[in-house]
Amino acid sequence: MSRVVVVGAGFGGLSAAARLAALGHDVEVFEQGPEVGGKLGWFSRDGFSFDTGPSLLTLPAVQRDLFLKTGAPIEDVLDVVPLDPVAHYRFGDGTELDLPGGGLPAVARALDDALGAGTGAQWTAFQRRAARIWDVAREPFLESALEGPRTLLRLARNTSDLRTVAPWASLRGLGRTYLHDPRLRTLLDRYATYSGSHPAKAPAALATVPFVEQAFGAWYVRGGLHLLAQAVAERARENGARIRTHTPVARVLESGGRASGVELADGTRVRADVVVSAVDAAALYGDLLPRPRSRPRRRLRSSSGFVLLLALDGRTPGLRHHTVLFPEDYDAEFADLAAGRPVADPTVYVSAPDDPALRPDENCEAWFVLVNAPVHDPGHGTDWRDGELVARHTELVLATMARRGLDVRDRLRWSEVRTPADLADRTGSDGGAIYGTASNGPRSAFLRPANRSPVPGLFLVGGTAHPGGGLPLVGLSARIVTDLIGKA
Repeated sequence: MSRVVVVGAGFGGLSAAARLAALGHDVEVFEQGPEVGGKLGWFSRDGFSFDTGPSLLTLPAVQRDLFLKTGAPIEDVLDVVPLDPVAHYRFGDGTELDLPGGGLPAVARALDDALGAGTGAQWTAFQRRAARIWDVAREPFLESALEGPRTLLRLARNTSDLRTVAPWASLRGLGRTYLHDPRLRTLLDRYATYSGSHPAKAPAALATVPFVEQAFGAWYVRGGLHLLAQAVAERARENGARIRTHTPVARVLESGGRASGVELADGTRVRADVVVSAVDAAALYGDLLPRPRSRPRRRLRSSSGFVLLLALDGRTPGLRHHTVLFPEDYDAEFADLAAGRPVADPTVYVSAPDDPALRPDENCEAWFVLVNAPVHDPGHGTDWRDGELVARHTELVLATMARRGLDVRDRLRWSEVRTPADLADRTGSDGGAIYGTASNGPRSAFLRPANRSPVPGLFLVGGTAHPGGGLPLVGLSARIVTDLIGKA
């Protein structure tokens, strides 16, 4: 039996702990905060409750595999339900679209009905290309540990596969090959923000993001997605793992040229054969190793988010689980983010599940509202600890919602604000970057920290490591690391 220490009880750390414990390892998890879950956060007040991180599951096979490999299936533990529609979109010209969750043909029909004949065919042609990219890239780039340039060289040997993935092309560039309606281009650009990236810089391989969402469906956990983190933590415990909260790790120990355990903040040393880091890779390499490695370059950090948690009186007729309100000039938003300044006219994302568990009674609603925001970077960009800035941006977001048809200011019972600085404090992410390193540029996959570190016996999971951020990829990172470590 190998002794494994996991640093951090976010979704990646918990998933790795559950998998490794199920394989017979002696696993102990150390979490600096008071609770597990990391970015799968939860906030409750006066009967109103909010998921403060992800609001849907995509690629559910990853979560089903996790639960099946560690015990009972996910359906025995959580009430996972499909979303249909997945989201309601309002474009800058006032056009509205309900994007269904019934598969790609249903999406094409909805596009034709909302945006005009022929738009469904344009999107279908794009999704066919995305499906081919998914078939080529899924195993080497998402389900396996990267082997540096050798991974790309294997792809380059097959010129047909190389042309399919088009590593020289951007997501926006690929989209313009197929999508002639500007609203379809706007819809596609949004999927770059799922990794905190710029659509004109993000690789064409990110076309797989809308493909996965629309081909395999989007799902919700009744009671809130934070229950997923709790269920994985419980699964880890059932398999023998021990989880300690309020227990920060000060550094990773090395002995004989390999990781040998961790030193806790109180000076206690915990020996281990293997250390799995589920904290931000920048914090691991910059702070926790005895010989700090350099942090990822600032310009590569993903964007963050500015969040309002709104407790509202009354009900909104026709409200969808997700609503997205686009600006007239989407490019201006990306320009603001690239410059490190708050977005002047942001896209507004509203998550408002019709879930009785999230509200005190039937005559009120709990809304999670997010706009894209630059990271907390007072030295070079935005200082999100500036109270006046936060107050102005709060009013801007509410006014923007009102201008686009969702004025809730006279229904507001109370609100809570979460800034990128708050996210950095709570999760340890670099500046509150939601996805760690942005997927900008053709080499972005190779710039993301690998799952196997340069220090033998030290492995990385989570959104700042390969293959990236978001629940499906974080879950895959845990599966990759488990395969690298192997059975006890």
